[in-house]
Amino acid sequence: MTEERRMTDQPGIYVGPDPDERLEAAVRAGGGRVVGRDEAVGVVFHSRADDPAESTALVTDRTRWVQLPHAGIERWTSAGLIGTDPVWTSAAGAYGPQVAEHAFALMLAGARRLQAAARASHWDRQPGRMFAGSTVALVGYGGIGRCLLPMLAPFGCRVLAVTDSGPVEGADRTVARAAYREVLPEADYVVLLAALTPQTRGMIGTAELDLMRDDAWLVNVGRGGLVVTDDLVAALRDGRIGGAALDVTDPEPLPDGHPLWSEPNALITPHVANPREAHDASLAAHVTENVRRFVAGEQLLGVIDPEAGF
Repeated sequence: MTEERRMTDQPGIYVGPDPDERLEAAVRAGGGRVVGRDEAVGVVFHSRADDPAESTALVTDRTRWVQLPHAGIERWTSAGLIGTDPVWTSAAGAYGPQVAEHAFALMLAGARRLQAAARASHWDRQPGRMFAGSTVALVGYGGIGRCLLPMLAPFGCRVLAVTDSGPVEGADRTVARAAYREVLPEADYVVLLAALTPQTRGMIGTAELDLMRDDAWLVNVGRGGLVVTDDLVAALRDGRIGGAALDVTDPEPLPDGHPLWSEPNALITPHVANPREAHDASLAAHVTENVRRFVAGEQLLGVIDPEAGF
């Protein structure tokens, strides 16, 4: 094959508006050419400002595909910036392993009451419990859930999966998203993994917290807006649930002095479930695979449905 023919067979992909060597290498590894915006048929959005309007400004008449760097893309969908032409893809599923690890760590921390032990200023034994044999509800079952479920198997956990994608292999029970409240009274740990959409915003409020057991933990590694924060603070203060472990909050960043910081049964991590090095490597691998699929004319990973919001 001549060099001219080979170059013709490689679609032009623009990485920007801020260049990134790792993502440009990922494009080449997938079989694409890194080109300027006006020549590109695909866009890998990379911006330090991370302004959704920047990504739409990169779309031209030639653009057939736009790759976003995030799994959660509510800022784009809520602003009505995503359509079906060009095709938009998210990084859904790319960060599953690292976020699943963090969710698992938060559950273990809750079981052993590490949030209290770590704050102690004197020798005081905090009563904990075994995690093995727990019932875990996975509310939303995508890339994170698929990584988290096998982590639970060695501990003999009973897993309740909430998804509209049909029965989950390895779960003890699967319910549709509309019926998610059914699993709340059964769970020792309610793990929020759902995308944030108009339908899921505030899906855990006073009514749902009151369905949970008084020793159950709420774990949120999805989006802060899934939870009505004031209702959660009240439930923790009144002892209506056992605790909350949150990597995401609403508002975010969580302001200094917010009651969640001092709540004895709350464990807060500042949106660190996806460490930077792991994030960058996972995104690059995702871009390489999607460029390969784009070149081959195959179904892309993480195609966004504008109506569903994810």
